Amino acid sequence: MRIFLLLFLLFPLAELALLIQVGSSIGVLPTILLLIISGMAGILLMRLAGFATAWRARERLARGELPEREMLQGLMMAVAGALLFVPGFLSDVIALLVLFPPSRKLFLGIVSRRVEAQAQRRRAFADDLRQQQEHRADPHRPNVIEGEWERRDK
Repeated sequence: MRIFLLLFLLFPLAELALLIQVGSSIGVLPTILLLIISGMAGILLMRLAGFATAWRARERLARGELPEREMLQGLMMAVAGALLFVPGFLSDVIALLVLFPPSRKLFLGIVSRRVEAQAQRRRAFADDLRQQQEHRADPHRPNVIEGEWERRDK
């Protein structure tokens, strides 16, 4: 919840402060041109990276593999595209970092670890729920541990 507060309140303020600082340093027209050029360069880079990701996903599907890594890369590129449409230098820098392959691999590793941890938590929670539901379904059923035994008389 705090992250949304940060994103929706502090991020626009930081963007505005940075725009005012850059605009006062280099002027209004160069600032606007720089924003337009960075946005166009980012969109071009996003298109090229998107085509490369789609191509790799198609190759993995042709081999019969699930392209989970390519799907995460596609999601990251969509986030980068949304950041490029937001006017400002801070969002453009973050978007270009996501689109740049070495930093994208770093972010992809972080995101995949978090996704895997979340899946493990959900799996554990689902197992607990299933055990509770089985216990509630038949409360008179005794706890039985199945096993094999052999009677040995002397």
